[in-house]
Amino acid sequence: MGILEKISEIEKEIARTQKNKATEYHLGLLKAKLAKYRAQLLEPSKSASSKGEGFDVMKSGDARVALIGFPSVGKSTFLSLMTSTASEAASYEFTTLTCIPGVIEYKGANIQLLDLPGIIEGAAQGKGRGRQVIAVARTADVVIMMLDATKGEVQRSLLEKELESVGIRLNKHKPNIYFKPKKGGGISFNSTVTLTQCSEKLVQLILHEYKIFNAEVLFREDCSPDEFIDVIVGNRVYMPCLYVYNKIDQISMEEVDRLARKPNSVVISCGMKLNLDYLLEMLWEYLALTCIYTKKRGPAELGLEVTHGLRLPAERPDFSDAIILRKGASVEHVCHRIHRSLASQFKYALVWGTSTKYSPQRVGLTHTMEHEDVIQIVKK
Repeated sequence: MGILEKISEIEKEIARTQKNKATEYHLGLLKAKLAKYRAQLLEPSKSASSKGEGFDVMKSGDARVALIGFPSVGKSTFLSLMTSTASEAASYEFTTLTCIPGVIEYKGANIQLLDLPGIIEGAAQGKGRGRQVIAVARTADVVIMMLDATKGEVQRSLLEKELESVGIRLNKHKPNIYFKPKKGGGISFNSTVTLTQCSEKLVQLILHEYKIFNAEVLFREDCSPDEFIDVIVGNRVYMPCLYVYNKIDQISMEEVDRLARKPNSVVISCGMKLNLDYLLEMLWEYLALTCIYTKKRGPAELGLEVTHGLRLPAERPDFSDAIILRKGASVEHVCHRIHRSLASQFKYALVWGTSTKYSPQRVGLTHTMEHEDVIQIVKK
């Protein structure tokens, strides 16, 4: 029996097993086996494959966004509208066959947008170019899931299932479980909260399935067996996802309103260019980027004076070229972005903006910067 048949058998077994106290151990073991087989399926084949067309694209810009969805939902049209890149668009399926990159210029940041070929059902098992598409999606900072508004919720649930089966967790946080394999001493199990979904016996059964007999496990939140398996496997990717419903010009206003109110969702129409500006705003929020502007020390700040005792005006900040960083970045991150040796020569920095109590405020390397702050770095 091949891996695909084994996966299919386990999925059927899970579907027909009633969920109650008596079956929780059985289900936990089945889920552990399923995760193992799926991991084996995703391992690259050892046989030398023939060289094909290059698929992955070198990461560039300040952030990377992957555009995924079923064929003919409007991904290529969206890429052509948002960037200067022309992606071939046609009314037939599978127009895009390789990964096409484009760049969105927004608020001084260059956001790399990847138009990936359409995913089909069974992509996680390698159907179509599913595995390659999913491998590229794992490298992105945010996933835009393009959906056809005329087809309701069918596409969304199918795509979520495909991504879930290859270890991409959308709009979820990493489970707060401490797990460390040891060389001896058996399994040490503790929890700081009351567990309703996992028990010590179930945790031991799952660990034994992975041939782990010595480990420290500490649950800091009430997690499910699936989340515990994710921690053991350790290769899961947790990333934000924006569900974008295209073709809203073809459905009723009531349906548009219903879709727009769903969490993490935006409704647009590429054909009529509706709501694209709001989508960009939402994308900026999900990427959690901040713009930092730099300011040089001017002649006045260096204590230079001209004739008649008048001081020269201070140097103005450079608003034409922002430094793009992740939200929560510190002054040290700014130093590293400017030059890697700057942090070692750092004396102090003056910061103007919302992150300070007064402007300018003298700060150290650990000060957290906020969006559109201005910084002036003084070296030793």
